[in-house]
Amino acid sequence: MSGLFISFEGGEGAGPSTLARRLAEALRLPGRAGVQTREPGGTKGAEAIRELLLDPKTVLSPLADTLLHFAARADHVAQVIAPALARNAVVICDRFTDSTLAYQGYGMGVALADIGTLIGLIGLKPNITFILEVPESIAKQRLLQRGGAADRYERMDAAMTARIAQGFRGIAAAEPARCRLLDASQGVDTVFNSILNTLKLQYHLS
Repeated sequence: MSGLFISFEGGEGAGPSTLARRLAEALRLPGRAGVQTREPGGTKGAEAIRELLLDPKTVLSPLADTLLHFAARADHVAQVIAPALARNAVVICDRFTDSTLAYQGYGMGVALADIGTLIGLIGLKPNITFILEVPESIAKQRLLQRGGAADRYERMDAAMTARIAQGFRGIAAAEPARCRLLDASQGVDTVFNSILNTLKLQYHLS
């Protein structure tokens, strides 16, 4: 595949959705199409799974939770991401496999090796991943400012949130060539400019 696959990761309130959307709006790629998408989601079937996963009334075992994420992901990759990369597009994705490792693996206790096997079945990794990190106090403040009812993952307790944050740091440390761990408490403009400069230097995107 000849396209460029960019993913955004982080805990609740860290801002991956905001920055993915802003990057998609900012990039001007002459002669190269861009695709903005998200996980879980991106296709009709995957969006239906997303509704189930985010519903606070949904009760699932950690393994069932994991398998549903990968069911949505398999459809998403087959229908959206892989075809876009094949036509040389830039794909900007709000969350991908690293979120499953952090949330369901480090957070919920599903064996990392089992998740790794599922990642192998998907057969795709981003070229570059921006992992956003904020202190829990800032994350909580942002979630309150967002308003609306909290979804199933936004209702996680502090211990779960801490394990997920540790997981993301471990992922970044294990794959430094792909992952960029960023302090997202600095403010959206500062973080976004850092991301844009990295992409300009590494991939000549402007």
